Amino acid sequence: MNEIIPILDKIAFLSFVVATMFGTGLKLTVQQIWQPLRNSRLVISSLLANFVLVPIFVYFLLQFVPLSEPVKDGLIIMALASGPPALPKLAQIVKGNLAFSTGLMMLLMLGTIFYLPLVLPLVLEGVQVKSWDIAKPLILMMLAPLGIGLLIKANYETIAFNLQPITVKICNLGLFLGLGVRLIVHFSEIIFLLKTGVIFVCAIFVVFSFTVGYLLGGPGIDTQRVLGVGTAQRNFAAALLIGTSNFDDPNVVSIIMVTSLLMMVIVMILGKKLPELDHAQTKEGVVS
Repeated sequence: MNEIIPILDKIAFLSFVVATMFGTGLKLTVQQIWQPLRNSRLVISSLLANFVLVPIFVYFLLQFVPLSEPVKDGLIIMALASGPPALPKLAQIVKGNLAFSTGLMMLLMLGTIFYLPLVLPLVLEGVQVKSWDIAKPLILMMLAPLGIGLLIKANYETIAFNLQPITVKICNLGLFLGLGVRLIVHFSEIIFLLKTGVIFVCAIFVVFSFTVGYLLGGPGIDTQRVLGVGTAQRNFAAALLIGTSNFDDPNVVSIIMVTSLLMMVIVMILGKKLPELDHAQTKEGVVS
């Protein structure tokens, strides 16, 4: 049983990411993905939120909170790793702009590939990261399925339409299976983090990240939602790659896994609340 669970986790993660990217490609065109990124203000705000404000906030937060070094290392890695693989799916959950979520994900992924190898050694001694080591799994798991989906959409629209329900089912199955497996695998670590208060630091990290992204995510509610969840959900794949290849202490990987899980849960909860809050605000505006 102990051997099956890690395999299930990998299958769930891969099926979720690949199905999400492939399904996103089946729904969009290159022009639709590129269009939101022509808004220079939105692009600058996205880069500022993810590569400047969140890392600085987390770095200074950790200076004032008494945590062990492995936990701090894991949180800093998560703060620096941006471009979550789940962003298109999260955009659907929060009813955000799907095209912008895909363009933003690629923009942040590309930024992370160059940003992490430069910045991480400056804040964590002894860590060495190569850009290609980060880029390779992201290209294989994310950009390749997206490109295939876009190609099918452009040339075989009927086939793309028929494949969409299948990718949605695979994506949802991978998402909920992955969440369930990780809750089981990391249950004891979650309880430990609750007892030590570390999980509340993770929660502050997530809430701050979402708030910054949401406030900077204009011009519309649909882009605010996307930048909010895109900033709150970090690049788990890149962070885990760094954690497993540079650290012997298992607590570094554990905090990355638990923080990623917490981020996903909080974002999914926000996804259910955001449309209600926006509707309430709109209604108040109409009444006034």
